[in-house]
Amino acid sequence: MYLTQGLQRSLQQTPDKIVTIFGARRRTFREFGERVARLAGALRGLGMVPGDRVSMLALNSDRYLEYMQGTWWGGGVLNPVNIRWAVPEIVYSLDDCNTRFLLVDDYFLPMVEGIRAQSRNAPMFIYAGEKSAPQGMLDYETLLAKAEPIEDAGRGGEDIACIMYTGGTTGFPKGVIQTHLNLWSACIQRMAEIHQGAEQRDLHVMPLFHIAGLARVVSGFIAGGSHVIQPTFDAAAVLKAVTEEGVTDAILVPTMILGLLAHPEFDKYNLSSLQRLTYGASPTAGEMIEQVLAKLPHLQLSHSYGLTEACPIVSTNPPENHGPAARKSGLIRSVGRAGLGVNVKIVDEEGVEVPRGTVGEIIVRGPNIMVGYWNKPEETAKALRHGWLFTGDGAYMDEQGYLFIVDRLKDMIVSGGENVYSAEVENIIARHPAVLMCAVIGVPHEQWGEAVHAVVVRKPGVEVAAEDLRSYCREYIAGYKCPKSVEFREALPLTGAGKILKRELREPFWAGKSKAVN
Repeated sequence: MYLTQGLQRSLQQTPDKIVTIFGARRRTFREFGERVARLAGALRGLGMVPGDRVSMLALNSDRYLEYMQGTWWGGGVLNPVNIRWAVPEIVYSLDDCNTRFLLVDDYFLPMVEGIRAQSRNAPMFIYAGEKSAPQGMLDYETLLAKAEPIEDAGRGGEDIACIMYTGGTTGFPKGVIQTHLNLWSACIQRMAEIHQGAEQRDLHVMPLFHIAGLARVVSGFIAGGSHVIQPTFDAAAVLKAVTEEGVTDAILVPTMILGLLAHPEFDKYNLSSLQRLTYGASPTAGEMIEQVLAKLPHLQLSHSYGLTEACPIVSTNPPENHGPAARKSGLIRSVGRAGLGVNVKIVDEEGVEVPRGTVGEIIVRGPNIMVGYWNKPEETAKALRHGWLFTGDGAYMDEQGYLFIVDRLKDMIVSGGENVYSAEVENIIARHPAVLMCAVIGVPHEQWGEAVHAVVVRKPGVEVAAEDLRSYCREYIAGYKCPKSVEFREALPLTGAGKILKRELREPFWAGKSKAVN
């Protein structure tokens, strides 16, 4: 159970198969494996020892996949950098786990001097772009050309594979420690439920610093498939890649899917090769699923729920639960059942399992669960208790074991003494034919303590009034859950993984107050 085993297997069995497609650049497993072994040799030559942390600050590319496999091949540990962060946040993550090397592409070169100046122990900078290396940085391609390929270090099992910083939207980020066993188990568990084989061509448009993108790459190498890599999400580029490269599989967040569906030339592209689409990371509108299946009826849709601490999969709602019956029964709103090898319970504040249908906190146990947070024993002790990961996500479980997420518990709104779970309100608003995206937050209210407030992005060229949306909600949910106020925006603030930054939406309403709830 080591994360270079899939590459070893493909080098043995299919060395001349194309493994990476990035723009016009294509590499076979033989070429890719040679570069990985040379990168490992170069890092070792620069002083890397087993367990050293190696970071990359870059958009998606074929070099990003080389960085992943090359670091593991040399015995190192990944610390991929969140590309949405400012310099101080990046420096915190690098210093926190004493990162030795930082690979940087062309896009992020302007941040190098700031990182160098602010770092407590500045890493060794390696330029991994398409031009010549700037002064003060080593050149990636030169290092590879001069290095001797080395044998795979063969680290695996309980050895640390990755430290992924998360939770940066509030306070300091936490470094999630993931072992080779954690990541390998998570990928195998999902592959046992949702097909992934050597014949597949996986589209990578999710940012690779994020666990969803990184884990998808890992499972692709385990299966021996090919990787079609896009630097970042661009609807036209994604449609073109699927058409021209024969992409068979993709993972996207709903904001990306909506962007594809809204593209004016969507119908001009041949997307028949696309067989499976996984979505997740934010509340999903039933209308979106209807649109996808109307345009691509052959597509197998699956919805995954997880978090970085679970590497990431906790549950999956498979393709068979996306048909008309599931959409009518409401099963489509579920995030599925616990994955193979994963135990899930819903518990109260005391950690006691609650009856089915009762809202509580999701806790998870399995070989995919992190070993803790780097240098944060107190945070680790809060999250990992009695062998279980306490997720902080509020949900209920039905009699068949299906999970229904109602919110992050911290996002719960208390209005007039009643609990309102924002995800429930968002799911209703998102059904309205004029709504493209929405977010629901709690804002201060003198009488009720907190009031439900909706922030809505309308579909292009479509008008809808605030009162229309409130009336629409009243058709489906109790009056106290309906938005007391609605504001319209052109866009919502998003993280690099496509999640809505509710903290940024809340801040103006709670500015100057000693706490963010009433």
